[in-house]
Amino acid sequence: MPKDPKTIYVCVKCDAQSPKWGGQCLECGAWGTLQSEADMPPTPTATAAPRPNAKPAAVTEFAEITTGGEDRRSTGVAELDRVFGGGVVNGSVTLLGGEPGIGKSTLALIAADHAAKSGGALYASGEESAGQVKLRGDRLGLKNAGLKFLSATDVDTIIATVIQEKPALAVIDSVQMLQSAEIPGEAGTVGQVRVAAGKLVACAKTTNVPIIIIGHVTKDGSVAGPKTLEHVVDTVLSFEGERGYPVRLLRALKNRFGSTDETGIFEMADNGLNEVRNPSAYLLEEREAGVPGGAVSCVMEGTRPMLVEIQALVRGTTFGYPTRKCSGFDLSRLEMLIAVLDKRGGLDLSGHDVFVNVIGGLKISEPAPDLAVLLALASALTDRPLPKGLVAWGEVGLAGEIRPSPAAERRLKEVAAMGLDSAVTALPKRSDRKKLPDINLQETRSVADALNTIFKK
Repeated sequence: MPKDPKTIYVCVKCDAQSPKWGGQCLECGAWGTLQSEADMPPTPTATAAPRPNAKPAAVTEFAEITTGGEDRRSTGVAELDRVFGGGVVNGSVTLLGGEPGIGKSTLALIAADHAAKSGGALYASGEESAGQVKLRGDRLGLKNAGLKFLSATDVDTIIATVIQEKPALAVIDSVQMLQSAEIPGEAGTVGQVRVAAGKLVACAKTTNVPIIIIGHVTKDGSVAGPKTLEHVVDTVLSFEGERGYPVRLLRALKNRFGSTDETGIFEMADNGLNEVRNPSAYLLEEREAGVPGGAVSCVMEGTRPMLVEIQALVRGTTFGYPTRKCSGFDLSRLEMLIAVLDKRGGLDLSGHDVFVNVIGGLKISEPAPDLAVLLALASALTDRPLPKGLVAWGEVGLAGEIRPSPAAERRLKEVAAMGLDSAVTALPKRSDRKKLPDINLQETRSVADALNTIFKK
């Protein structure tokens, strides 16, 4: 091995640098991936001077630029179209990421089957054989003759096939299995993923074929590979869900042709993925009213209001330090609410174990359900159930105040549509009361006021 101390060794899989050669990369753990800088392609020196033969290009006045609407194509899955912003745009590249077994390939196969009805579809897989994909298609009841399968991992072969077939939609499963003969390295390395993504983006723009790329995720939930992968694509979708729960959420982390506020909701069943058109009814279907510690809140998943059930359990601690556990809710925020309930509400939980669970496997990130969690804790502590048909939401502050949450009108309309007759919240001061639905609305501005209103102290 060279003994030059200035030589740097770079991992071709994760781009990590090391001052000396080793059989294993200390960052990603891959074996035999360290190469010296001398063996790697040279990087041109950055300079402000252009090439001698470079000529300036024509520019266009920004005011003279005309725009046209995007040519969208329905995927056949209403929840997927919602996240896309009305359908997938022709010539766009979408990266679909998620945990193993969450349903990424199933969702992409359903979209490809629908696209096969109007121009054919291509499903290219380097992870599964044709027989395995056919078995999944039979289980889903997919029988369109226009759906074609390609078993290949060479990105140039896939691109040539897309150019020849010109399908209405192309699905690549997955980008970590692709490789190009133009650069060294195994499939899944940083260089291979970067080159494969760049070639697929160029192919989509030149052929006007929308491409969906399925990507693996790392342990922290981010898409495996270089960050460049998320930059070069047009849309990044994340398919999420808790193991043991049938609910699956599809979120847009990036969307050049629409909003990133929309969320698609699915149910994993024996026959595949089913769309959940009414998530509030689905999540409250098995709810039992009149149980202490149970509360209903309204959360916003994108622009969609959704009613969720929050359960709390309070018991006397058997050890010196009380236990605090929660599922689907932020633990640090739960600790804050317990302190506010003690200081501003007069209910001491310092000697009690507290457990909070959001039914359905959902993960709540907005502060709107604070009031519902607080009322559920008070209900569990006093062993008194909340009134039937009550929905509560509002952000709780450290001073014990309850602050309004956005989209109050849409939340109240969802409460009325589900047949619930009362709500406790703090409305914005500028809200138009005439536009609100006709339900029993109890406005409150403090924790003490909310407890007195609900429990009639």
